[in-house]
Amino acid sequence: MPLPPAGRRELINVRARAAIRDLMSDTVLRDIDQMWQDELFPVAEDPAPVGGQRATRFQGYLDQVDWTDQSHVARAIRVFEVALKPWFNPPDGFTWGFEVAIPRLRRLLERDGYKLTDDGTITGGPVAVVADQLLSNLTDPAVIQDHLNRIVHAIEHDDPALAIGSAKELVESTAKVVLHEVGQAFSNKDDLPELVRRSQVALAVHPSNATVGPDGSDAVKKILGATVVVTSGVAELRNAGFGTGHGPGAARSGLGPRHARLAVNAARLWCEFMLDTLADKSAPWKQQREP
Repeated sequence: MPLPPAGRRELINVRARAAIRDLMSDTVLRDIDQMWQDELFPVAEDPAPVGGQRATRFQGYLDQVDWTDQSHVARAIRVFEVALKPWFNPPDGFTWGFEVAIPRLRRLLERDGYKLTDDGTITGGPVAVVADQLLSNLTDPAVIQDHLNRIVHAIEHDDPALAIGSAKELVESTAKVVLHEVGQAFSNKDDLPELVRRSQVALAVHPSNATVGPDGSDAVKKILGATVVVTSGVAELRNAGFGTGHGPGAARSGLGPRHARLAVNAARLWCEFMLDTLADKSAPWKQQREP
């Protein structure tokens, strides 16, 4: 079975995929081929046997999916819904398998944020803090991916303090990554406001930059000015003892998931725009650097 690209998380875990595969023993090979090919997956070659011929054929198609790619997974989920439909309309008297297999599959899908509804529809999905494609052009995305993994873990395990602390660190690391990618030095002694300011200047999206086009408009400058205030607010929330990284003098009280979502979404707003601008070949900062 192919391994996921380094630093990227599979959106549906291997146990959930295998659980669906193992439910295919009563599905004819022709129907298995059809459900996958209807979603534009190519004809699969059977891998090493993983059970019966039908489960093995289904595994061949599973092996074609990039489980770290949102569009691939969305198509695979549509296949799963077709494949599972007979299990939600079982013949009379056929209940034992349903009562055992479907609750287990629900639990496995819930690990990744999905919900299997009573009619066989699969909804939801993993928390996505920053779009994967914004990391693909970075020289070394590992440091940002590390913060993203901690944020996802914190949200999934109801740990708002970790989510807030990691959101602050995500902003800080994003600023440093931007400066590194454009060849500017920084010091570990630089505080967050200075790193945010310097990275925005480097990408010509700071209010002080004289930039033509939308990036130089008053509207964009107002929005960016607000995001700077937002990033400072995330840092202040963490420094006030509500986020990890500083030991609180007393137990954190009143902190809940809504505060975690507030901090994470605030960090996301600034970080996604900066990484998007860094990757945009037509962005003004890129044009200014070209001879």
